[in-house]
Amino acid sequence: MYRIMVEDKFDGAHRLVGYPGKCAELHGHTWKVQLFIAGVKLNEMQILVDFHEVKSILKQILEELDHKYLNELDDFKVINPTCEILAKYIYCKLTDKLPPTVKLEKVRVWESLYTYAEFEPDD
Repeated sequence: MYRIMVEDKFDGAHRLVGYPGKCAELHGHTWKVQLFIAGVKLNEMQILVDFHEVKSILKQILEELDHKYLNELDDFKVINPTCEILAKYIYCKLTDKLPPTVKLEKVRVWESLYTYAEFEPDD
């Protein structure tokens, strides 16, 4: 099994509705996003998948979130845009866009230098 990781970032604000603390207030993060991709077969150039291709796909998805108030986006109007929810959201957006020869294992979203959440399906 071969594995690669690609990362990028975006800036976005949110608030956690119903949270009993400071995070209930509007605040922002520079969110770091990491994709973990695996596969068993390398292509004719001996690579699993082109890093540039994966980074381009991720960039398109993050562009939709960058410099936005996340709570106002349609996908987050009824659910808090927590770190966990963002990880699942990005995972779901990516699954159909990657080549069928690889598997998106998980998405990790960092909301600070010290805290992250991941989404990895049960399969």
